[in-house]
Amino acid sequence: MPVAEADGIPTRYEVTGSGPPLLMFSPGGFDSSGEAWRTVGVYRRLRLLEHLGRHYTCVTFDRRESGASGGRLERLSWSAYARQGLGLLDHLGIDRAHVMGGCVGCSSALQLAAEHPGRVRGMVLYSPAGGVHYRRKQHERFRTHLAFAGTYGLAEVARLARATTAGFTEDPRPGPWVRLLRADEDFAARFAATPLARYLALAEGSARLLFDRDTAPGPEPEDLLALDVPALAVPGQDTSHAPSAARYLQECLPLAAYWNVPVAEQTEASASARILSFLAEAGAQAGAETDRAAEPGAPGAGGADGR
Repeated sequence: MPVAEADGIPTRYEVTGSGPPLLMFSPGGFDSSGEAWRTVGVYRRLRLLEHLGRHYTCVTFDRRESGASGGRLERLSWSAYARQGLGLLDHLGIDRAHVMGGCVGCSSALQLAAEHPGRVRGMVLYSPAGGVHYRRKQHERFRTHLAFAGTYGLAEVARLARATTAGFTEDPRPGPWVRLLRADEDFAARFAATPLARYLALAEGSARLLFDRDTAPGPEPEDLLALDVPALAVPGQDTSHAPSAARYLQECLPLAAYWNVPVAEQTEASASARILSFLAEAGAQAGAETDRAAEPGAPGAGGADGR
């Protein structure tokens, strides 16, 4: 697969299908690779990528610190994850796209739309991660990692990462940079040489910034309330994807539709049909707005009334 620099980070990506562009923020937690759309949970069963690719140009990619993408040792944030997606759009010469998130990818998709609404035609938020149990699990993972790092030091964290094959979700001790520690010797050396106190503050701040609420994390609710981007929220149904997270997004997003179908009743045919129907409506709305903006006399249009 090709690799592009996105927000200064080597990003492995794949472009499949044809039609209007659809940027897809992967599911998979701290191992959100592009393949997750084909291999993880409900997405494997529903085969969304296959169906969507018949009508849209689907851009999937490995999130930073996941899969074969690179990363940086810095405080992690939803804005940082969104910048990677935005950088990929820039690399591909895509001015405006639909975006879709699965699981934790919903938070990144939301952040991109909140910070750059003009780049987003519509959003599909499929099984957004969130809820009380989700927040508690994430903070417990970081506490386990911080305790290990604080006790044994960063050189031992790097050694453990290379001695195991598990990701941060399965074994929290090596931390959220485990994939880079395993794949990049230079990064591992710089990581081990980082002052411990600085690192502990960085990692603790990442946990607090990423998982700061008992619903879907990401942009502040006030930002969502002001967002005029059409959205489709689809609920999950487990301790990492509480139905309340999707309901929260329905409440906050002014142009949100909600597909009120339990996970067990979401089928390959019905899920792809609902998403495609929404994307067609959002695309038509975005096209109409573009046409209105180009009319003589419209704000920003050429001529005497809009230079």
